Amino acid sequence: YHAIVRSLPSVETLGCTTVICSDKTGTLTTNMMSVSKMCVVGSVDRAPCTIDYAVTGSTYAPEGVILEPGMDRKAVPHPADLPCLLHMGMIASLCNDSQVQYNQESGQYQKIGEATEVALRVLAEKVGLPGFDSMPHALTRLSKQDRVSYCNNYWEGQFTRLATLEFTRDRKMMSVLCTRKNQEILFVKGAPESVLAASTHVLCNDDNSAVPLSDVLRAQILDRVYDYGRRQTLRVLALALRPMPSGHQSLKLADETKLTFVGLVGMMDPPREEVKGAVETCRTAGIRLIVVTGDNKATAEAVCRRIGVLDSLDETVGAGKSFTGIEFDNLSEGERNEAVQSMALFSRVEPSHKSKLVELLKAQNQVVAMTGDGVNDAPALKKANIGVAMGSGTAVAKGASDMVLADDNFATIVKAVEEGRAIFSNTKQFIRYMVSSNIGEVVCIFLASALGMPETLVPVQLLWVNLVTDGLPATALGFNKPDSDIMMCRPRKVDEAIVNGWMFFRYLVIGVYVGLVTVGGYGWWYTMYEDGPMLTWAQLTSFSECVEGAQSYSCKIFSDRRASTISMSVLVVVEMFNALNALSENNSLLHTPPWSNLWLLAAITLSMILHICILYIPALAMIFLVAPLNLAEWKCVVYFSFPVILVDE
Repeated sequence: YHAIVRSLPSVETLGCTTVICSDKTGTLTTNMMSVSKMCVVGSVDRAPCTIDYAVTGSTYAPEGVILEPGMDRKAVPHPADLPCLLHMGMIASLCNDSQVQYNQESGQYQKIGEATEVALRVLAEKVGLPGFDSMPHALTRLSKQDRVSYCNNYWEGQFTRLATLEFTRDRKMMSVLCTRKNQEILFVKGAPESVLAASTHVLCNDDNSAVPLSDVLRAQILDRVYDYGRRQTLRVLALALRPMPSGHQSLKLADETKLTFVGLVGMMDPPREEVKGAVETCRTAGIRLIVVTGDNKATAEAVCRRIGVLDSLDETVGAGKSFTGIEFDNLSEGERNEAVQSMALFSRVEPSHKSKLVELLKAQNQVVAMTGDGVNDAPALKKANIGVAMGSGTAVAKGASDMVLADDNFATIVKAVEEGRAIFSNTKQFIRYMVSSNIGEVVCIFLASALGMPETLVPVQLLWVNLVTDGLPATALGFNKPDSDIMMCRPRKVDEAIVNGWMFFRYLVIGVYVGLVTVGGYGWWYTMYEDGPMLTWAQLTSFSECVEGAQSYSCKIFSDRRASTISMSVLVVVEMFNALNALSENNSLLHTPPWSNLWLLAAITLSMILHICILYIPALAMIFLVAPLNLAEWKCVVYFSFPVILVDE
């Protein structure tokens, strides 16, 4: 298990979860990003204006080539000699805070930082460096440790970073101001819509010219964004630059205007293999999944279709189920309440949207689990019934959460919900076993007294049964495996009683049976057992009036410890069988066999060994006022005890 529960009461709440609001990147997907597509503008004088390049290689290793457009798909000999590709490699390297390292001991490439930025680092290595005809071949001669960041190190040596505008959810861009040979340049990466909105020019790949960005060309680029996102399920970023006035040493938000658009990169982030099954499990368990992401709507919808959150056959199904943050903000309060009832995807969100979503869902009496990893996610995690932080997230997010996912995996949330349901079910089974057993003991004492029979069990025997023979199986019931249909039931209500009327009736029936057979075993030994005194019922119930010598039997017979031993043994064995009834709340023993919980079988075995010890070890038998039983008496014990399974079935 990879779910770390920080708040114990949240275990119970997990089983009540009705809505899971999950991040997409890294939770539903692998977060092993790699650039697989690049789009640039070739020339505005010919149609189509845009050119698509494919990029091979899907790991963090700097291995792969850039393929030319067309059917032949030949490798571009020197990508860095093409103006747009050169500048894209440059921006990918400099507008970046991540690192890639090669671990010589493990032979693995390891990332430090965001997966998106790491993918751009690797792209810069695949683009290479300009000016050397033998560059691609020369790079292969380097050791893996030197090669992993060779091109990135080159660009970092050529440029000096002066200032940075970090990525924010509202701008959806990151900018760095760099200088080289007294020339200051602003490098920008971000969401295509945001970067294009701030762009006035576009760099042409054919002649390295910057031409005005027309509305027609802007529409063509957005069409490629749509195609990358919706049809190819890629995460799309736009790259841009802006030459700054000489001597410009700082950055402000107003500087992110008049940009020159350079190109698009499409990153592949495949869904985790186990996610589709987990989504289907949520559906059968009556749990809604709302995917919450900062990604482009088309990209997010495409991923949701692949994992089964949205209908893969109907592209119009997103209407009413898929909303962006801006679309949601434009709705009235009533429309928002309606939207969250059917919502399956919430894209281009900001942290405030997460908090609002939790508030609206909780107002509709939903039990909400919300995921998050950033500092800004903390308020939403705190408001949710179950705040789920990522193991790779910030300490602030973890501190605000109820549960931490060590592996950042959505399927782990579903397993945690199943475990929460199982723990609650096992708690009910523990209570069921203890209550029905104790009802049996009460019925036994009360019934014997009401019928005028001798004391069936002495206090030391009751104490032994309660503390030793009952305690071990009851503890082992905590190891019951979840019912096979536990994730096929609707979530229970938070205020649902742990013992309802039907369950109490079952407790009562079993308890009454346990009491009856305990008294019945005592009466059997006195009235029906061939080797017993064979008294009549009247003689047994008038034991207090017995006068020695006045009857055909001795009054000492009422002090014989074997009858009490029979009664105690019936109580112990019937409770062992009753423990098997508690393996599952609703499933038969034919469906949930005893060996499904080996701990319970071990506890029953140990309890019986302890019980046999006090019967057959004279010193213990004296303490507990019991006597050894013969085979016929043991048969009677089993005959009285076993039917408790049939009664519960």
